[in-house]
Amino acid sequence: MTTESTSTSGPHTTRPAALAPQRGSAARTAAQRPPTAARAPFAAALVAADCAAVLPAAAALTAGQRSAELLLQLTVAAVALHARAGLYRPAALGAVRAGAYPTLLDEVPAIAARLAVLWCAAAALLAARSPDLALGPGALAAAYALHLASALAFRGAVHRRRRRVARDQPRAALVIGTAPAAQRLAALLHQHPECGVRPVGLVTPAERDIPQPAGAVPSGPALPVLTSPEDVQRAVIQNGVRDALLVAGEDGAPRPDHAALLRRHGCAMWLVGAPARGEAGSAPMGRHLWGHEFRLLEPPEARAGRLSKRALDIVGAGLLLLAAAPVLLLCAAAVRLSDGPGVLFRQERVGENGRLFTLLKFRTLRPEDEREAATRWSVAHDERLGAVGSFLRRTSLDELPQLWNVLRGDMSLVGPRPERPYFVERFSLLHADYAARHRMPAGLTGLAQVHGLRGDTSIEDRCRFDNHYIDHWSLWQDVRILLRTAATLIRPAGS
Repeated sequence: MTTESTSTSGPHTTRPAALAPQRGSAARTAAQRPPTAARAPFAAALVAADCAAVLPAAAALTAGQRSAELLLQLTVAAVALHARAGLYRPAALGAVRAGAYPTLLDEVPAIAARLAVLWCAAAALLAARSPDLALGPGALAAAYALHLASALAFRGAVHRRRRRVARDQPRAALVIGTAPAAQRLAALLHQHPECGVRPVGLVTPAERDIPQPAGAVPSGPALPVLTSPEDVQRAVIQNGVRDALLVAGEDGAPRPDHAALLRRHGCAMWLVGAPARGEAGSAPMGRHLWGHEFRLLEPPEARAGRLSKRALDIVGAGLLLLAAAPVLLLCAAAVRLSDGPGVLFRQERVGENGRLFTLLKFRTLRPEDEREAATRWSVAHDERLGAVGSFLRRTSLDELPQLWNVLRGDMSLVGPRPERPYFVERFSLLHADYAARHRMPAGLTGLAQVHGLRGDTSIEDRCRFDNHYIDHWSLWQDVRILLRTAATLIRPAGS
């Protein structure tokens, strides 16, 4: 299947979804289309902006007060306070949203208050530690004002870039609801690309064409009507859909099979047009889709589960890296002595929601070129594989550098094993549920691996095990898989 859009230009009418997949020279699978947030790491840019904002504030300090230790403490404290306030959280609708993400003016009160507390605390600590370097009221006010102005200026530049990306690279979305409401929302989003959402289809509860009320719906592109699970799945894969917008106030709730299918493909469900109960005033005024409020329809336990999984990853990967440090050094030395420079092998893999990342391994052989590295399935029996490489692969020690990928957030300790983009495209065409594996972060090990599905084994079986793991995930299951993985290392089978 391709990633061509299913929408066409013309009067805003709806039509049944075409059953034949579209073709095009720019065909790519949904899993190969990383989200906008992955292509433009705005959270990292905001952190960099907050770190740089401390430097102009140093101009208000004397030479004695302007110590590297003080500036470092201010930087770390500012980033920590902003992170605690949620100022680095991903944008709404799962990616960069110009009309949905809080604007700079929404953030001013939180930034100003936290920086005021930060500078008052810094002045008190500096006076207690070195009374002769105490900050006077004027110096304190000047340093605070410069820090605040710099932070707002730098973050403002990042937000402008965010809005420009959202406008130029809108996220594909499905609109769910009855005919008039779904059509109105789709047309409205089409007329306002600054919202960063591009509707590509309407999911309706009726198994028929939707009538167009005369004069009730603004003009816009024709969109296919998706009334069957097959239509929904095709639209999701062809367009790389990651968001589904459910129009509130209408009898247009998605059918259970549609909702399950959308979640299985990693689509977030958003309720548009209804404020969250008991949350009045909790969201900034700038967070809207052209005046429509929205909120994520996600069970509270889902977010708690993600946080607990990430906590397990950080603690587990950190401890394992410390414990395995001598082994890592020995492996690196062995690879260096046997194969020369270039101890680590870096390869592009597909992670959660199709996001591309660079996977790390110990080098076990040198491929002839980049094409061989990207498209050759297995090198387990390659004649170029030396004694060191064979040992590392047989014992899975070549995978140890991926603990750094886990610590960085590219991967999880447990999850579906990540694959190269070339094979993701091939397997997605051969197996209908393969793309659904990308609903969760890729893992160092997984349910398929502890059942012996490693190396040259059935992709269909791996896909089934991976999706079963995601559908029935729990923190204790992750612990069990880690324990079973540790047990298999006693009698390694290689990869």
